[in-house]
Amino acid sequence: MIEQLRLTCDRLVSHRQLACGHSYCGIPVHGKDIFIYSNTDTERKPLLLTGHHGDISAMTFGQSSRRLLLCSASADYIIVWDVEQCQKRSQEGKIAAGTIVGSLLGDVVHLSFCSSDERVAACSGVTVYILSSEKQEVISALAGHLGPLTSAEFCPWNKHILITTSEDRTFKVWNLETETVCYQSFVLSASPLISSAFLEENRHVIIGSTDGQVWCFSFPDDHKCELVTKIEIQKVERRLHNSQQETLGQQAESVKQLPADEVEISKPILKMAPWSSFTDTTIPERDSSWLCVGSSDGLYVVNVATSELLTVLYFRDYPNLSLSVAGSWSISPGLDNSMVFLVSSLFTPHVVLVKLHLCELEGIWAGDEGFSVFPSSPLLLESPLNVELKKKEANHPKKKGEVKDQPLVFHSVARSSGYASAPRKTMFSPKTNIQKNPFFKKARKNAGLLLKDYPGDSTAPIIPHNHLSIASKPVHCIQYSGDGKQILCGLGNSSVLLYKSSLSGNPAVYTGHDKPVSSVSWSLSRQWWLSASEDRTLRLWSHGSPEPAIIMANSRFTKPIRSAQFYYLDKFLLFASGPSLYLYLYNVDITRDDIKRYQQRSVVKLAKCFTTGSATDITAMSAANDFLSYIVLVCGSDRSIQVFDMNKGVVASKLADPHSRAVHCITQNKGSMFSTQALDSYNLFLTSAVTDGVKIWDLRTLRCVRRYESHLNRCHPCSSAFSPCGQFIVSGSEDNCAYVYDIRSSGYLHKLQRHSDTVLSVTFNPATPELLTGTLDGKLRLFQSSSGASMTPDTRPAVSPT
Repeated sequence: MIEQLRLTCDRLVSHRQLACGHSYCGIPVHGKDIFIYSNTDTERKPLLLTGHHGDISAMTFGQSSRRLLLCSASADYIIVWDVEQCQKRSQEGKIAAGTIVGSLLGDVVHLSFCSSDERVAACSGVTVYILSSEKQEVISALAGHLGPLTSAEFCPWNKHILITTSEDRTFKVWNLETETVCYQSFVLSASPLISSAFLEENRHVIIGSTDGQVWCFSFPDDHKCELVTKIEIQKVERRLHNSQQETLGQQAESVKQLPADEVEISKPILKMAPWSSFTDTTIPERDSSWLCVGSSDGLYVVNVATSELLTVLYFRDYPNLSLSVAGSWSISPGLDNSMVFLVSSLFTPHVVLVKLHLCELEGIWAGDEGFSVFPSSPLLLESPLNVELKKKEANHPKKKGEVKDQPLVFHSVARSSGYASAPRKTMFSPKTNIQKNPFFKKARKNAGLLLKDYPGDSTAPIIPHNHLSIASKPVHCIQYSGDGKQILCGLGNSSVLLYKSSLSGNPAVYTGHDKPVSSVSWSLSRQWWLSASEDRTLRLWSHGSPEPAIIMANSRFTKPIRSAQFYYLDKFLLFASGPSLYLYLYNVDITRDDIKRYQQRSVVKLAKCFTTGSATDITAMSAANDFLSYIVLVCGSDRSIQVFDMNKGVVASKLADPHSRAVHCITQNKGSMFSTQALDSYNLFLTSAVTDGVKIWDLRTLRCVRRYESHLNRCHPCSSAFSPCGQFIVSGSEDNCAYVYDIRSSGYLHKLQRHSDTVLSVTFNPATPELLTGTLDGKLRLFQSSSGASMTPDTRPAVSPT
């Protein structure tokens, strides 16, 4: 940050609203007069504006590009000045004059123009006055707050909507046409609300308080605001410092030397401005959700979409600044890819004009070297993925002099002589009334529908279609088969149910586990599926067989198996137990000897066992099986996310503190065989943690790109999932609802209500726009889309007879 101008006033102006634009800034002098300075040429003589009889309490510049207006307020007058005309009159030796638009309105603490500069909002006491900027006219006077107003801002995309904040700790949305309140918030904090801002691209409104809290609300057309996220500046600041120290590899005692940790200071949200207003086209990765927050000790850059602090520019880190603690801020975009701040000192009568070039913030978007879910190089010779399972052939020794058994006839079937059968009395007659089997016709018909593309333009599946009560125990996990025809449900009563996708008919029941089933997984070929349980066993089932083909007993593992799946196009079994990640080769043999029917002929062999870097227990795991990928994502009880490179057999990267709690669900955007997405979309993955919402990450940069917090998740491990088209995200919730989000917005799109209990499990059908939810009390609900093709109901049994 560069100090462009430093002024000394004859009195404190720390709690007054100062004016700052892209070309000029306005500062009160001698209490009643105004100096207008040029931001580009600070040596130029300032423009003097006189006309007030009382001390100036608030100033602001207009937003229109046609002409530059300045509005100033004191106890006697509210005056609008045309800066260019005032400059001309001053050059001609005349006294610059403005237009009085209001008089005797009290102590005005805040001013703001609408987007067209036609109206001005002035906050005085508990009333906000809407004034005309052309003449002295009070268009309306709005009163409704229980405490003094602190700010008022016009909606950028609707000039008839105004939002006000107050010391009564609430904000109101006003309709200026009807002069009524559209929305009134609840009490947000124990401290007054002092600032507000709009994010036009995301249609969000941001509220700030004196205790350092920031609330982000959705702002739909009906103006019924919904809380999207809440950010505590001190909390995210501490998290940023910890992550920076871990990145540098320093010891813990160096963190204690931070001044921010030695002295606890307040972080009032004095002023906020969206980054979307800054026209920097040289940085394509700049997010429209970035927010500039001016506080008492510096400038904070916050990503509202992820609820994370990107960087902090402290005053103490710039010794050339003649400023230590700020009392008020005014923020504006500059002319040459810069930002301009007009900051007043809290304890001294100083005002500083600061300029910040965007190139100084390259560290914000310059990410580390990331990864890709798709392989960029061939397998190494020593790669664990090159291991093959050697099949042993039966070799029986021959005995000397042994007489082999010989058949009595040379054919496998001997024709009967026919002496024992009755003589034929009727001659041969051909069958002329042969009917085609409707079962195979229907199967071919359904098969044709299954090969249909997933409708990319379909709406979210939110229409209830079917409801089923399957057990009194929780539905811990559910998964569709790859063709979308069948569903596996892992229950808390240690059983697994196999349903048709329509949830019609009786399910196939698979038992054998002794404790709740924690994970189920289909193979890519849909011939086998896995079930893992808290009883430290893993079972591989052959589709249609009531008995498991492979049982991996609890003697091999010391802790429960949290997650299990097929990996690398069904070549491996991949699962996690304790701090270890196991990679097993397998060969399924479902033939059995009637005498030794309990002898398992299938073979499993350990290919590789990996241990997490911190030797912490694995809580969740994810890997792609639909296509070749070396990447395996592992979450630990130490709140970390580790990226395993299975080609090299090492931990390639680690995110130390992605959530405030341990991640209990991680899901990759794997798409489906019926849909096609952009290649970069497959590098996205979701993580869910208790009390910390759902975050979406980009594997290429290993950064959080958006956060979803509208659902309630305080104690249960509610899961989340991507839709096959990649447009929607669904998450379970503890308020007996499932929340559907648009991947491009942090606010929820739909709230699926009327569940009987906490929604634990959610999943999308890979073949058609359908959503399935499972609850804590053992119920399934199926939702369909109002548009898009849906599959014809399948009346065949869930398991074909063998």
